[in-house]
Amino acid sequence: MLINLTDVLTSEGKEERLQAEVELTDIHCKMGDFPILEKTPLNLTLKNLGVNKASIEGRMELVLAMNCDRCLKDVHQKIAFHFVREAEGPDAYQEREKDDEQNFMLGYQLDVDGLIKNECLMNLPTKVLCKPDCKGICIKCGKDLNTGECGCDTFVPDPRMAGIKDIFNAAKSEAE
Repeated sequence: MLINLTDVLTSEGKEERLQAEVELTDIHCKMGDFPILEKTPLNLTLKNLGVNKASIEGRMELVLAMNCDRCLKDVHQKIAFHFVREAEGPDAYQEREKDDEQNFMLGYQLDVDGLIKNECLMNLPTKVLCKPDCKGICIKCGKDLNTGECGCDTFVPDPRMAGIKDIFNAAKSEAE
């Protein structure tokens, strides 16, 4: 969705409040593709900050379909964000075109979906868990350890102790 910011950018002291529907259906990133299950309308406050400058303040909530990082169960991850960004008219930001800061502006148009995608990517959790004490899956058989133990031997020896283990094994074989 595109919102025309010509009035806000060119009228000194101008302020507008509006709700915008976000048309995004999923978020694509290096971590994966996450469908958007629920979303609230984006509440925007647009304020003129001077010649060809405007402040964009927004609030929104999304629910993304993600997977638990330990057990791979489906998780409905709620992401709420509040942001304040500055936008400039096309004449002002052509100098900074190499910076990727204003990729949500297309001339005097605000690309709402591009802005929300950027904000969502910055607010994605680094670790998604189905519950704080998720035990994950067994490294041997793949059983979900949240539903019960599997009985596999999952002991992993400390590699720093390998030298001492070799000494004990050598002494044990000499004694036999």
